[in-house]
This record gives sequence, structure tokens and C-alpha cells, in this order.
Amino acid sequence: MKYCSDCGSTVELRIPANDNLHRYVCSSCGTIHYQNPKVVAGCIPEWEDRILLCRRAIEPRQGLWTLPAGFMENGETVEQAAARETYEEALAKVDIVGLYALYNITHVNQVYVMFRGSMSQPEFAPGAESSDVALFKEDEIPWDELAFKVMHATLTRYYRDQSTGNYPIFVDEIRR
Repeated sequence: MKYCSDCGSTVELRIPANDNLHRYVCSSCGTIHYQNPKVVAGCIPEWEDRILLCRRAIEPRQGLWTLPAGFMENGETVEQAAARETYEEALAKVDIVGLYALYNITHVNQVYVMFRGSMSQPEFAPGAESSDVALFKEDEIPWDELAFKVMHATLTRYYRDQSTGNYPIFVDEIRR
């Protein structure tokens, strides 16, 4: 960061008074520019005994499969973000069933919030960020072609929980 988004003056990296971390501070107006983790909201879209996956049409990890997920926007809840991302990436409408998982991914400054979602119809198509979308049974999941560790962890846990019909909320960390 070079310039203050409030007044346009230059910023300097320093520890502000009563703080313990380096922050970008405006040399003119004194605004402290905090940098915080990004929230990623995602969904496990369920249709009968299958879930919907998207093949990524964009980087990172273009060509690999993922659950629909993306950065939360200002002015929306995490549930709305998960449903929006499902529609944007897979043109599928879901009703959010409930919170499923929260992942801390500190090495990329992200927090993933994953929900279970029920598809009211098996209607879907690739959105702008997907080259393909498909419904998969557990034994059809392309495990070696999953784009991100967080998706592998989510699906592994999901299928373990599916065998009992109990989906407890959990918190985990994804490391490099």
C-alpha cells in the first residue's frame, strides 16, 4: 500500500500507538489502514444422493474441481454469499440448510465458511467462472482433481458424516 484511500497522501508502515503490529498509517490524516483476512463463503449443494461440483475455468487451479465458493461481498450475510456463489458458479439455486464448517487458512489470510445447501431442482450449468458442472455420488468424486485442500477436507468430512446422518459444525485449520 502506497497511498491513503481516505485522503490520497502517502502511507508509512509503522506500529501505531496502543497497537503491537505494523500497520499502514497515513502520514497526513493519520488513518490506520488495517489489513484483515478475507471471508470465503461456500456451499455443498446437495441433490438426492449427489453433490454438485464445478470445474474451474479461471486461475488459480484452472481445470480442477471445487465446491462453489468465493469471497463475501459487503452488505450480504455469509449464507447469502454461499447461495450467491453457488448461483454464480453453477447457475444452481440452493436453500441453505445450515452451517457445516469453518476453516482457518492463515497462510493465505482467509477464513472459509462452508454451508450445506439443498437444491430444489437438479438444474445447473456452468457460470462465468466454471467450464463444467456436474452432480457426483461419493464414489464418483474426482478426488485427485480437487482444486484446493479445503475442498478435499470438506468432502472427506461430509461423506464421513453422511454415513451417520449427523452433520455437526466443526472448526479446522488448513496448513500449507
